[in-house]
Amino acid sequence: MITGLDHVLVTAPKGHEGEARAFFGEFLGMTELQKPEKLAVLSGVWFGMPDGRQLHTLTSEPFSASKRARLCLRVRDLDLFAEMAENEGYLLEWDGRAEVRRVFMADPWGNRLEIVEGSHVGVALED
Repeated sequence: MITGLDHVLVTAPKGHEGEARAFFGEFLGMTELQKPEKLAVLSGVWFGMPDGRQLHTLTSEPFSASKRARLCLRVRDLDLFAEMAENEGYLLEWDGRAEVRRVFMADPWGNRLEIVEGSHVGVALED
């Protein structure tokens, strides 16, 4: 029935669009997408990822950062990403519990992000 993942949505406080462009666009290198005409009146910014999936931001008032639920983004070189992030002043929390190398960090509004090198491997449960 499900054929894939289309997009994820990150909530942020009112007026977040400039920070979203700086973080997801400039820092993470995502491409800003034009929203469909009928949705252009909504707050937020849409970004495209290299695999065709999208990330959307949307104002949420009152805003509360997500500390556990998170998106997980994949990079080719986690050490290079970590160096770049630390040079920009982002705090990273390294975690060795998973089978992939990963760090946790926060977006500009405090939402938790997971950054991995490689892919998490899951095994389908049998009936």
